[in-house]
Amino acid sequence: MSITGWRVHFTRRERPWPREATAFMREFSTLFAGIDQRLDELGVPEGQPFLLSPEGEYDVALNRYFSVWLASSPWNTQAAHARDLRTFFDFLWFARGVHSWRGATVDDRAAYEWWRRRDECGPRVEDTSWDREVSTVNQFYLWAIEQDLVRANPIRQRVATAWSPWTRGPGRGEVRQVPAEASHTGPRQEVKWLPPASYRQWRNVGLCGFDAGELPRSGFRGRWAARNAAYADSMVRTGLRLCEQSVLTVFELPEIPPPGSGIVNARTVLPQAIAKGSSGRAVYWPVSVLRDVRDYMEWDRREMLDYGRTRGFYTPTRRSLLVEDPSRPAVRMAGRWVPIARLDGVERRRVLVATTDGGWEPAMVWLNQWGLPMSVSGWKQVFADGNARGVRLRATPHMLRHSYAVITLELLWRGHLQALSEMNERQRLTYQRVFGDPLNWVRIRLGHRSATTTAIYLHTLQELEMRTRLELVPEGAWEPAGFSEEGWLERSAVAG
Repeated sequence: MSITGWRVHFTRRERPWPREATAFMREFSTLFAGIDQRLDELGVPEGQPFLLSPEGEYDVALNRYFSVWLASSPWNTQAAHARDLRTFFDFLWFARGVHSWRGATVDDRAAYEWWRRRDECGPRVEDTSWDREVSTVNQFYLWAIEQDLVRANPIRQRVATAWSPWTRGPGRGEVRQVPAEASHTGPRQEVKWLPPASYRQWRNVGLCGFDAGELPRSGFRGRWAARNAAYADSMVRTGLRLCEQSVLTVFELPEIPPPGSGIVNARTVLPQAIAKGSSGRAVYWPVSVLRDVRDYMEWDRREMLDYGRTRGFYTPTRRSLLVEDPSRPAVRMAGRWVPIARLDGVERRRVLVATTDGGWEPAMVWLNQWGLPMSVSGWKQVFADGNARGVRLRATPHMLRHSYAVITLELLWRGHLQALSEMNERQRLTYQRVFGDPLNWVRIRLGHRSATTTAIYLHTLQELEMRTRLELVPEGAWEPAGFSEEGWLERSAVAG
């Protein structure tokens, strides 16, 4: 039996071949000649996931889930579904002896939950990870039942009634089936974030190679520290997601305002095509951060481009999307002009922009050391390397987004409440109508569909407030003398 397990692959055109092909490679290339054209004819997008069994079999029915049901979902959603299904199928294959996903039972699912969450030798995943896996497997089997591929869902269901403010009494809301295997822990309340001083320390030590005293470290070999620091600063100051910032092109980056303009934040628009959930929105770049990004483009990125040119990486191919006129950011697809703003993240990696000397270069802002577009996994590795450089702090791309949300919300609420305190009732009503709710403003900046999602940051602010007030309680307050008539409690009440 194979020990490699189920494998996740992604469709890829124009795969590289050895320069000196052997007889075997020539035969292999002949076998797969025209496969790119065939993928085009079938309308298979670049990067679409598919699963292969441990025996190397391609299950057509299984992989229709990705090519049909999830075809319109974002790439990262499709990839996450493929990996979660792979984990479940591996368990069925190796631990339960079930060599087909069609044979999964409720007992198999119960054993899977024990291994994932409770087994001493298991991974002991967090509740949030388990809930995601349950949702993924459940959605797949609901689709398989609908397609008449299986008879039963291994995920037990329960009846749930959706709450609505317009209904009262039991049974009057929308009744639906939901997985009974979820953790039922509710939405996550803990938000991991870094205050500004902690973030600067992590960036300087982890990305820029400083020592614990934040002085340059002589043995540091991080050649692209300026790029990495500019990228991290951009995330923590704009709130962009990793999947959004990683696919920005030079056409979405705002210009630096002229000196003396008084502008401290440059506005640009994040296109819907690359925003999670199509949450296209305005993005405000601090000018100081924007200068660092432009410096990276002027020096490090130019060096990366020189490397790519010397190796012919930017020679247009059949799959390339060409911006022939940089003043008109559009590419020709199927005989028509399509604006860059309408291209998704996978398509943007194929975009080349004409240069003044008649050559070409990638449209993506963030490049790797070979002059090719930096991948999401590449950025995750940058953060992992930064966390391993001896600093006691740890950061992830999503922690920087949380940091932006918490700090921005706190500052907005502070200014909002101060302004309201200086107004009468009519002025307050007008002010709120014009400027709205700080929570809703942060929701829009983060690209959340619902304010309920953004409300987790209110919990963080409440916890900060509680911790601050607890620090004000003197140690002697818990002694008998602390509650005397002259004690701190009475004085605090009078002062309050």
